[in-house]
Formats: sequence, C-alpha cells, structure tokens
Amino acid sequence: MNSPRPSGLPALRRPVLIAAFGGWNDAGDAATSAVEHLALTWDATDLREIDADDFYDYQSNRPTIAHVSGVTRRISWPVTSVSYAKLSDSDRDVVFVLGPEPNLRWRTFCSTIVDLADALGVELVVTLGALLDDSPHTRPVPVSASAETSEAAARFGLSPSTYDGPTGITGVLQDAFVRHGVPSISLWAAVPHYIAHPPNPKATLALLRRLEPIVGLPVDYGRLEQQAADWQEDVDEMMSDDDDMSAYVRDLEERVDSDDATGDKMVEVDGDALAAEFEKYLRRRSEDSD
Repeated sequence: MNSPRPSGLPALRRPVLIAAFGGWNDAGDAATSAVEHLALTWDATDLREIDADDFYDYQSNRPTIAHVSGVTRRISWPVTSVSYAKLSDSDRDVVFVLGPEPNLRWRTFCSTIVDLADALGVELVVTLGALLDDSPHTRPVPVSASAETSEAAARFGLSPSTYDGPTGITGVLQDAFVRHGVPSISLWAAVPHYIAHPPNPKATLALLRRLEPIVGLPVDYGRLEQQAADWQEDVDEMMSDDDDMSAYVRDLEERVDSDDATGDKMVEVDGDALAAEFEKYLRRRSEDSD
C-alpha cells in the first residue's frame, strides 16, 4: 500500500487494522467487545464514519431514540466508525473498524474501507468474529486463527483458511484486502450456544489473548480478566440449579475431553440447529425420568 496520504489523515507507523462487526459475526458480542476494549485502553481517536444511508436497511438495523438530560430526544443511527490509536510504547499504530454488519452493497462498503486503509498505509488486517458452538463454558474458549493466503499463513505461523460455506461481512472484507495485496488474518471464538446472550467476557478475553502475539502489541486486559472469572462463576451457579443443564454440560465436556476431540479446530455450527438439538436433549431427559 504505497498510495500518497491525502491531507487530513494522520501519519501512522506500520498500522494494523483490527475490525469487528455486530450481528451474524458476533455471538455474545465477543468480537465487537474486544475491539471496543482495545479502542478504550489505547485511547483511540475518531477518524470518520461511513455513511449509514448507503449500506444499512433501517427496517433491519433500526435507529434508536434516547433522552438527553431527561428532556431532549436524540436519534442514534447505525454506523460503522473508523478510529486510530498511536501507541507510544510500540513501533506500530492501530486502526479500528467497528459497526453492525451492513445490509446493502457489501462490495462497495468493503471498497470504501480498503481505500481508506490504503491511504493510511495499513500493512496487516485482522478481523475478529465469534460463532455459536457446542463447546462447554467450563473449558477454555477455542479460538481459531487462519490466514487468507499461504504466504500470510507461513509468515504468521497460522493455518491457511479452509472454510467453505456462507460468509459474513468479515469474509468479504478479508477477500477485498487480499485482492489488494494486504495480508489478512481472521480470529474466531467459540461461544457456547446455550448461553449465547451478551456479554461474554470470557470469549472476548480469549480473542484478545490470541490477537496479542499476532499483532505484536501488548494488551492491557484491565478488569476483563476479573469480569471473565465472575461470568464463569455466575454461569456455574446457574447450571448447578438445573440438573438437566448440568447433565448437558457434562455431556459436552466428555465430548471435548475425549480422545477424538478436535482441540482448536472449530466447525461452523448452525445456532438454530443447536438450539433444536438442545430442546430434544431436554425432552429425552424428561422422558427418561418419567
């Protein structure tokens, strides 16, 4: 990426772009929470917003109304924001892209981001995601890391991406960067489908821990480690009050711990199918107890 930098853009040192999008790509809000954590701890500066009118269907991503000072009502529109952080204790800076997954014109949306990244001199792209999986909450969160090209895989010691199937905006954005000659890496955390509601600080923490050695930047986890521990304790307590749920989790643990467990390898899982499987499991348990 050697294009001249337009006026008004910051001069960044070997920047890495880190992106996450809400919705389909963001089970438990784990990925967007990771970017929000980094932007906060690294004191990111707002750069620009991508015009929402061009890319969002407001019947799907509706604006929200909030009261300001209990009197004035203000509308907040869905928006993709771009910010940056200059890190004094590192030789590289960071660009953040954060927003809900767009509904329209994905290729134009991605081209807009690639053009801006080009002007900023971005050298590496990392997209973060989280998917629903049948992993138990009691075990370490699996995080898959893959590179979009064999060259990037060799450079960062990762496996080339082998996923075939439907993709979200993260996959389309990665492809756009690869076509532009920029190395692109994806990290995906597995979120237990039976506790899919956000937040999931344990999955957010796992993504950040996997990200840190790849980008070579020290991450301040702040209170996130304690929040993850509290989350684990709360879920354990909830499960202990429900014999069926406890038995279900034990079954998942046995599957993960078995000799043929897949370890770090994750497979895209249909959340609706998992929910249906869980309901059948509970019905079967109920019938066995009658």
